[in-house]
Amino acid sequence: MHITILPQRKEIEIAGRRRAADVLRELGFLPGTAMVIRGDVLVPESGMLEANDVVEVRSVISGGAPGAPAAEHAS
Repeated sequence: MHITILPQRKEIEIAGRRRAADVLRELGFLPGTAMVIRGDVLVPESGMLEANDVVEVRSVISGGAPGAPAAEHAS
């Protein structure tokens, strides 16, 4: 399968069929820190990726911008 890791734009080929979680682990991502996208569809970590798939792996970014004001909640 052809994998593009974003935002680094690193391209990798991996042979064979495997679960998305196994691909992420092989690429060095910790569970929950990246997502796999095939076309326009998010693939769950339990989802199977086929040998001929073209996918993107995107790092998950959390948190807000430094110095951004906290959201206020209406009571």
